[in-house]
Amino acid sequence: MSYKLFGFFAISLIFLISCSKQNEVGMDTIAEAYVKLVLNIGLYDADYVDAYYGPEEWRPEENSAEADFPYESLKKDVTDLTKLLNKTDSKTLSGGEKLRFTSLAKQLTAVDAKIELLNGAKLTFDEESNVLYDAVAPSNSEEYFQNVVKELEAKLPGRGSITDRLTEFKKQFIIPKDRLDAVFQAAISEARKRTLKYIELPEDESFIVEYVTNKAWSGYNWYQGSSHSIIQLNTDLPMYIDRAIDLACHEGYPGHHVFNVLLEKNLVRSRGWMEFSVYPLFSPQSLIAEGSANYGIDVAFPGDERVEFERNVLFELAGLDADNADEYYEVLALTQKLGYASNEAARQYLDGKINAEEAAQWLTQYALSTPDRAQKSISFMDKYRSYVINYNLGQTMVKDFIERNGGTADQPEKRWQLFSELLSEPHTPSGLK
Repeated sequence: MSYKLFGFFAISLIFLISCSKQNEVGMDTIAEAYVKLVLNIGLYDADYVDAYYGPEEWRPEENSAEADFPYESLKKDVTDLTKLLNKTDSKTLSGGEKLRFTSLAKQLTAVDAKIELLNGAKLTFDEESNVLYDAVAPSNSEEYFQNVVKELEAKLPGRGSITDRLTEFKKQFIIPKDRLDAVFQAAISEARKRTLKYIELPEDESFIVEYVTNKAWSGYNWYQGSSHSIIQLNTDLPMYIDRAIDLACHEGYPGHHVFNVLLEKNLVRSRGWMEFSVYPLFSPQSLIAEGSANYGIDVAFPGDERVEFERNVLFELAGLDADNADEYYEVLALTQKLGYASNEAARQYLDGKINAEEAAQWLTQYALSTPDRAQKSISFMDKYRSYVINYNLGQTMVKDFIERNGGTADQPEKRWQLFSELLSEPHTPSGLK
C-alpha cells in the first residue's frame, strides 16, 4: 500500500473515529473525508470522478495509485465513514439538512458498491442499478415493443424492415456537418434565454462547445467549476434536426450545465457542503442529473413551442425542407414509446442472457437503431453498464415528482420553480417517489 496516498487518509479516519467516541462528528468533517475517498477511488477508474472543483490539496497524486487495487483499505474507509454518518441523529435534522444526510448516505452506499465492483463482484443489472443509482427500472414485455413497432409500420408503409424505412425517412432531417455549429448555437441561445427567464444564474456562467469523434456517447458535459463547462458533441453518426434542442437543453440549459452551476452556487459556495464539489458518476446523483436534463427539454420547450421553433428557425439554418416536418414529429412521438427498449437490451445483455450480437439485434428490432447506432449502444453498455436507466427512468421519476407537486404543463411558472428547487437541493432518486 502506498503510505503517501492512503496513510494520511487512514490517520484522518482514525482521528474522526476517536473524536466520535466523545462527540458527534460534524457533517462537514465527514463530507471532507467522503470527497477524499471518492478521489482516491477515481485513481482506479478514469470514468468515476466526473467533476471536481474542491481544494486542490485534497486531490491524491495521480502517480500514487498502487498496482493492485487496495480493496481492504478502501472498504474499511467507506465502512468507517458510514458508521460515523450513522452516529448523526437524523431525527433532529430538518429541511435541507435532512436531505443532505440522506443524500450522503445514499452516495456512500454507491461508493461501497463501486469498490465491490472494482474488486470483481458480479451483480445483476437490477441489483447494480439499485445500489449505484438508488432505483430499479421497470420491465417491459417484448409484446409491448412489438405493438409500438406495428404502429410505426402502419405510419411508414413500404418494403424492407421498419428500421430501414425509418432510417430512410429520417435522412431528409440530417443536419449537414458544415451547418451543425450554427444550428446548435441557435438552439443553445434559445434554451438559455428561456432558462434565464425563470432561473437566476451567476453572471459569469459559460461553456464552450467542442466537436469530437470516437466516443460511446452522443454528448457530454464536463463541468469545470466556477460556473464553467465544456460541452462535447460526438459527430461519429448523423445528427438529426431534433437532436439540436435535445442536446442544447440536456447538456446546457436547463440541463447538466445549469444543474452543476446551481449545485456549486447553492450547496458548495453558499452552504459549504463540500461533498457536492465532487461528482462520482456511478452514484444516485446521476439519475437526478440525467433525469432532470431530459425532462428539462420539455420544461424549456413545452408542447408545440419546440416544434414551432425548430420549424421556423432550425430547419432554415440547417438548410432543410420543413414540408414533411409534421409527419416527422408524429413519427418521433411514436419512437419515444420505445425508450425503454435499450433498458431491456442492457438488462438481458449484462445479465448474460444474450450476447452482444443478440443485444444489437434487439436494439435494431425494438429500439429501431441502425446497425451503427446499435453498436454504439453496446459500446456504451460495456463501458457504463446499468447507467442506461438514468436517462429514461430518471426522466420519468423527475417528471412524476414535479407534476405530482403541481408543476404541470398548464402551470409553467410552478413547474420551473419546482425544477429549479430540484436542481438546488440534495434530492435522492428514492426520495422522489
